[in-house]
Amino acid sequence: MKKICLILCALLVVSGASGARRPAAAKPAPVRVACVGNSITYGMLVEDRERNCYPAVLGRMLGPGYDVRNFGHSGATLLNKGHNPYTRTKEYAEAIAFRPDIVVIHLGINDTDPRNWPNFRDEFIPDYAALIESFREANPAAKVYICRMTPIPHRHRRFKAGTRDWHHQIQEAIERVAASQRTGLIDLEPVLKDRPELLPDAVHPNVEGARLLAEEIYRALTGDYGKLRMSPAYTDRMVLQRGVVTRIGGRANAGRLVAVTVADTVRRAKSGRLRFGQIDASDTVTAGADGWWEVRLPLEEPMLSGVLAIATEDTVALYRDVAVGEVWIAAGQSNMSWPVARAAERAEARPTGRIRLFRADPTFADERGRLDSTELARLNRLDYIRNPQGWVSGSDTAAVEEFSAVAWFFGQMLADSLGAGVPVGLIEISLGGAPAEAFVSRRILEDDPALVDVLYDWRNNEMAQDWVRGVIRGNLEGVKNPLQRHFFEPAYLYESRVAPLAAGYDAEGVIWYQGESNAHNAELHERLFPAVVKSFREAFNQNFYGSLMPFYFVQLSSLNRPSWPYFRDSQRRLEERLHGWDDVHMVVSSDLGDSTDVHPRHKKPIGERLARRCLFQRYSYPNRFKSLETVQSPTVIDGATQYYDTVFVDFSRPLATLDDKPVRGFEIEAADGKFYPATGRIEGRQVILTASSEGPLRLQGTPPRIRYGWQPFTRANLCGVAPYRMPVSTFEIRVNCRKH
Repeated sequence: MKKICLILCALLVVSGASGARRPAAAKPAPVRVACVGNSITYGMLVEDRERNCYPAVLGRMLGPGYDVRNFGHSGATLLNKGHNPYTRTKEYAEAIAFRPDIVVIHLGINDTDPRNWPNFRDEFIPDYAALIESFREANPAAKVYICRMTPIPHRHRRFKAGTRDWHHQIQEAIERVAASQRTGLIDLEPVLKDRPELLPDAVHPNVEGARLLAEEIYRALTGDYGKLRMSPAYTDRMVLQRGVVTRIGGRANAGRLVAVTVADTVRRAKSGRLRFGQIDASDTVTAGADGWWEVRLPLEEPMLSGVLAIATEDTVALYRDVAVGEVWIAAGQSNMSWPVARAAERAEARPTGRIRLFRADPTFADERGRLDSTELARLNRLDYIRNPQGWVSGSDTAAVEEFSAVAWFFGQMLADSLGAGVPVGLIEISLGGAPAEAFVSRRILEDDPALVDVLYDWRNNEMAQDWVRGVIRGNLEGVKNPLQRHFFEPAYLYESRVAPLAAGYDAEGVIWYQGESNAHNAELHERLFPAVVKSFREAFNQNFYGSLMPFYFVQLSSLNRPSWPYFRDSQRRLEERLHGWDDVHMVVSSDLGDSTDVHPRHKKPIGERLARRCLFQRYSYPNRFKSLETVQSPTVIDGATQYYDTVFVDFSRPLATLDDKPVRGFEIEAADGKFYPATGRIEGRQVILTASSEGPLRLQGTPPRIRYGWQPFTRANLCGVAPYRMPVSTFEIRVNCRKH
C-alpha cells in the first residue's frame, strides 16, 4: 500500500509539473572566433571590405551560432622586434579581451621584409609560441589554428631580393610551430598559389581571393570538405595503373573513414550495403585534418573489367568497368595532338577495347583572335580539362580518330606486345602551340634563378617565341584585366591539366612531343625541359618508393627553319645528360619530316619507336627485340679522330643506312671555317669520312668540327641495324686530331 502511494505521489508531482509553465531554455552563447593577422585578414584592397574581407565571409558561412570578428592590422609582423609587431597593436589587445573560443592566426607575410627576417629569424618560433600561449591564457579552452602564409608571387618588387627565399623559410618555421605547440595548421598557400590573378598587387587577395580563403578556413574549422572529391581521371571505364603499389587518393570530410575496394563485381543488398564479388585489393584510411587521404593498393595483376568503390559514411563513389593495366600520359604540342584521322597511317589504326582513352579538350590552341568572355572566365578558373565523357573505349572508332595519332600507335603496339590480358590507358593532355614552360609548375619556375624570368610580363616576354606572343596578343586583344590567364602562360597547363589529373592518381610514364614553340632558344629549353620532367614527376608523386616516372620524348623533325639543327642537337645532348640516371629517353623523327609543314603526317613510326624503346627498357622485352641495339638509335658518339685527310667517327652501336645507300649528311669544317660535304663508309660501329677536295681538313691550329644532319630539312640516312633501323640524331662534335 505504501508503495502504491509513493507511485501516485510521484505521478501527481509529474502531472503538476507538466501543467506548470516551463522556463525557456537558455540560448547557447555563440562560439567566439578571432581572425588574427595583418592586412590580408583586415581586407586591404578588398572592395566593400567590411562585407567581403575573409573574416566577414567566414562569419556568414559559419552562421548565427558563431561570432566571427576581424582583428587584422595592416603591416603587422609576427616578430616582436619587427618593424610593426602585432603584439603592440590595439587589435591584439582587443582580440585577447574577446577571449575567443577559436583563434585563426595568419601572420608572417610582413616578416619577409628585409628589416625583419634577416635580423631576427631566430626569434620567430619563440615569438609565435608566446603569441599562441597568450590566447590560451585568455581562454584555456581555446582552439588555435595557425596558417601557412598566402603566396607572394614573382611580381612582388622584392621577390628576387630575398622575399622568395624568406617566404619559404617562414613557411617551414610555421610548420614547426604548429607541431611543437599542437595547434591546427591551415595551408593557405595552395589556395592562391595557382591563382595569381587574384593577387592584384602580388600580396593582397581581391574579393574572389578573400572568398576562397574563407572557404578553406571554414573547411578546416568544420571538417566539411564537400564530401568525396577525386581527380577528373576517376570515371567509369578508367584504367588504374597496375603495380606493387598503386596510389588511389582524394579529398573527403576531415576525419572520415574512407574504404577503397577493387573487385570484379558489386551489387547493393536490400539493406543498402555493398556486396562485392572477388576482391582484388582493399584498404581503409582516415582522411586527415585537411581532408586529404590516400591508400596504396597492391594491384600487380591486370584486370580487364571490374569495379572501384570508394566509400565514406555519407558518400559512395562507384566506378564501373574499371581496368587495371598500364597508364601513359601523352603531352606536348601540336605534333602530339595531331589526330589519327589526319595521319598518313589512319587505316592502320585498329580500334580495340583493350585500349581506353581520356582526352583533355581542347587539343589545339585557338589562333582565330580574341577569346570571348566565357572562355576568358573558364581560363581564370583553371577549367581546362573539359572532358564530360570521361574515359572512352578504344573500340569507339570516332574517339580513336579524334585522339593523338602518336599516342594511339604507341598504345596500340603496347597492347599488342603486352598481351590480351593487359589493358592500356592513354591520357592526352597536349595542346597545339604550347610552349614547354606552360607545363612547368609555378614553384619550380619561381625557384630557378634563370627560369623565374619567363614569368615576368609573359604576354610580351622576349624569352617566348614570336608566334606564341602573337597568339597571346590576338586572344587577349582588348582585355582590360592585366592578370587575365591564358593557355600559353608559363605554368598554366601544369596548373589546369597536369596537377588536377595527378591528384591521387598513378600513371606509369609520359610520352612527350614538343619543342616547336621553343626552338628559337635552345639554351633556355635546356633548362626548361628538365623542369618539365621534374614537374610531372612531382605531380604524380613518383619518388615515394624510389622509382622515377620514365619520360620518352620525340626529337624535332625536319623542317626548313634555320634554328632546328642546333635545337635537335641540343635535345640529343639533353638525353645524354639525363637518361643515364634520370630515365629520360629520346627517339629521332628527322627522317620523317616535311620541308614546308611543321606537322609531318607519318605518326605511326614515331609512336612505334617510342613503344619499342619503352617495351625494351620499361617492360623488359629482350626476346621480342633481340637486343637494345635494334630499338635504340646509335646516337651516342664515342668520339672522332683525324688521321691525315680521314676522320674516323666512333658510335656506341652498329650502323646501317635507312635506304641501303651510301652514307649522306656528313660535313667537315675546313680551314676557312666553312663546312663542306664529306663522303663516308660504314665499318661496324664506325663511319670513315673523307673530306671533299674543295674543303681540305685543318692540320694545324684548332681541330675541325664535323656535322651530321645539320640542314634544317635533312635527308641524312645513317641509322642503327635492322630490323628497326632507328635513325641517328643530328650532331656536331669536334675532331681530336692526330698528325702521325
